[in-house]
Amino acid sequence: QVQLQESGPGLVKPSQTLSLTCTVSGGSIATSNYTWSWIRQPPGKGLEWVGVILHDGRTYYSSSFKSRTSISRDTSKNQFSLQLSSMTPEDTAVYLCAREPLEGSVRTGTYDYWGQGTQVTVSS
Repeated sequence: QVQLQESGPGLVKPSQTLSLTCTVSGGSIATSNYTWSWIRQPPGKGLEWVGVILHDGRTYYSSSFKSRTSISRDTSKNQFSLQLSSMTPEDTAVYLCAREPLEGSVRTGTYDYWGQGTQVTVSS
């Protein structure tokens, strides 16, 4: 059974950088059949895709966050991480990590496993 678990601070001050980690168990993040995404949900709004890291370490980011987002991984710990800089109150959201299965090498845009999410509040 694959499990994902987000960890990181629940409170961040404006202008600071958010750092979150997703620890994956039950499956390797280096497996070629999947990608690993960060997604967030601001209060009262829908899901927003932030970015993804592929099995080979390549990353892609939403244009909404690209200039201040970095996703990395530690395969020895089976973790991938999100850094989001220049945080503002508008970045307050539940942040989730999720696994996306591929069909061959093609992304499906669907997610089969999710973390439970972690609330991040941006406030001074």
